[in-house]
Amino acid sequence: MRQPIEPGTRLWDETGLVTFSLTTGAAFALQVMHPTVGAVVGEHSVFRTDAIGRAERSIASVMTWIYGGPEALTEGDRLRELHAPLKSTVDGVTHKALASGPWAWIILTAPYAYRIGARYFSRRPLTRAEEEAYYAEIVQLARNLHVAEKEIPPTYDAYLKYFDDMIDEQLVAHRTAYEFLETTRHMPPPPDLPPALRPLWRLATAVPGRVQHFVTVGTLPPAAREKLGLSWTSRDERALRLLGRVVGRVVPLLPEKLRYFPIAYEARRADRAKRALKRVLEARPL
Repeated sequence: MRQPIEPGTRLWDETGLVTFSLTTGAAFALQVMHPTVGAVVGEHSVFRTDAIGRAERSIASVMTWIYGGPEALTEGDRLRELHAPLKSTVDGVTHKALASGPWAWIILTAPYAYRIGARYFSRRPLTRAEEEAYYAEIVQLARNLHVAEKEIPPTYDAYLKYFDDMIDEQLVAHRTAYEFLETTRHMPPPPDLPPALRPLWRLATAVPGRVQHFVTVGTLPPAAREKLGLSWTSRDERALRLLGRVVGRVVPLLPEKLRYFPIAYEARRADRAKRALKRVLEARPL
């Protein structure tokens, strides 16, 4: 049964944090390592020419899944309609965007992203019980996004096996994954940026690009990094953990409006206002 994600859930409290963007790179890289997803994204996505715009639209869509209320279900329908005609033929094999297994894989990279995000960029990693709670909520999210029930592992243990099996048996060193990783390092300028300003863009994004690439590579599962032939040293790991400790301590100190993406912040504020009104109405003299 499809139903919106409710306030008070882990997804409601965590997805809208600005730190969410730190692990979206690893999740997307895992997605496009799937032969079907990589083929379709490689042919139809604009990530090579409008990486910032694509990221903004993707994050806004995810925020709507969690914080949109009834609009979240409409957004799930819109995504299905948007992806329905997308397909790509490679070596005589036709890959369809809405094939049930690949469509499920896109959503089912989320439990890993939440777990790895907490490991590096929060004050403590998730407990096993918290991981299971996240997974139960993501199962509901998958249903909202029309993932076929047969593709959803029934338990968290089954999911962990599914995830490892996907990396070992299904994912490949896809060209689209390498192209995506290159855009994290060298962010392409917005298409409408005047040519005269493009050198300034390259200068302004050089350090953020290196950091995003570093974080994306570092938060990939080791087996996926190995498939892609990406190096990762113990020194790299120490640097990522140091960066994560700083992020995990600074972000909670920020005002809520800065901690959360705009859609999440406004949804949380509206929910508080709704609950405040309910309390006032319940306390009114009769």
